[in-house]
Amino acid sequence: MATKVHMEALSPTMEEGQLVQWLKNEGDTVATGDVLAEVETDKATMELVARGEGILRKIFLGAGGTAEVGAVIGVIAAEDEDISEISGVSGGGAPAAAIVEEEAVSTPDPDPVVEEPTSGNNELASPVSKGGRVKASPLARRLAEQAGVDISQVPGSGPGGRVVKRDIEAAKASGDASPAPPVAPSWTPDEAEYEDVQTSQMRKTIAKRLITSIGPVPTFYLTVDVDMTRAMEARKSMNSMLKAEGAKVSVNDIVLKAVAGALRQHPNCNAQWHDGFIRRFKAVHIGVAVAVEDGLITPVVRHAHLKGISQIGAEVKELAGRAREKKLKPEEYTGATFSVSNLGMFGIHEFTAIINPPEAGILAVGGIEETPVAVDGEVLVRPRMRITMSCDHRVIDGAQGSRFLQTLKGMLEEPTAILL
Repeated sequence: MATKVHMEALSPTMEEGQLVQWLKNEGDTVATGDVLAEVETDKATMELVARGEGILRKIFLGAGGTAEVGAVIGVIAAEDEDISEISGVSGGGAPAAAIVEEEAVSTPDPDPVVEEPTSGNNELASPVSKGGRVKASPLARRLAEQAGVDISQVPGSGPGGRVVKRDIEAAKASGDASPAPPVAPSWTPDEAEYEDVQTSQMRKTIAKRLITSIGPVPTFYLTVDVDMTRAMEARKSMNSMLKAEGAKVSVNDIVLKAVAGALRQHPNCNAQWHDGFIRRFKAVHIGVAVAVEDGLITPVVRHAHLKGISQIGAEVKELAGRAREKKLKPEEYTGATFSVSNLGMFGIHEFTAIINPPEAGILAVGGIEETPVAVDGEVLVRPRMRITMSCDHRVIDGAQGSRFLQTLKGMLEEPTAILL
């Protein structure tokens, strides 16, 4: 019996998906559980697996096309089975026959292929496919961009000759790497004045969720100014102790640990709004806003109140890295009880963040700024940081939010309290 290949709900909030690439071609033999394709959801790029066995007889949706959850995008059937009455969605994208190059049809591994156009001739044994495209992992591509290395001139040692991290590092170390070709001016008078960029699945979801927040949610904001003198001293001391281990504590790590401690003392802020009831959590699961190419995602540090500062820092770094590679699992970016957004590293000193429903609060963290302040009748320069809490008034009132911020401020100004 024929098996319809559906666009599946690969994340809890997914309503439609964009097909990145098919890993099987029409005519390929398929077994149950085989990875058929990669699909971009609203949060990550996920694998779509076969729910039946036979031959991939028909592909309806080409690479780059989108389809709603439940839509039929392909058919698996026996070679002689009649599938003429099965119809599927057509969401645009590349023609099915041109979806997968021969080199790309392989067993998925932890270092996925990303192909990009080459420039110029390739005299080295670099991994150029039949279509004149370089096969490289996302990490290798990013490292090459950062180092100014022409990735098309780097020999690949990965599966199928792809360029991986070690190849870029070797090219940099040898000094033989060709510089990346100069970037042409982005616009000249004889070119079009704008381009339309297709909305990613992540950006579409962000747009929908923001509408459900800033409009229906009665939000108010509370801001406090924090003296970070002691926190900066503590950070310096901790980094000195962690130097031998190669670890490092950031200001954000200290903030997250303090937030976790403060939420434990104020469970009314560690809560979610649901129709008919308010859910207050005993455990603290902090969503950490991470900027990615297509928008924003909030990986979750679970049970943050039970973890040390260095452990939180390592976890955030690891989650953020996989978030940028679109490799997070659904359970790693859902279920937060409170969120934190830090734009201090971008030179932003104060801002307001939008609540991520059903959470009742989010903390916006600004950068640390040397500021003249009055201390015991004297004007001194101190490192100050502004934090603003967005509160859902259905769950948190002004006094509750203020008490939470006072506790948080106290922990940051006397960081030994964080370690208790």
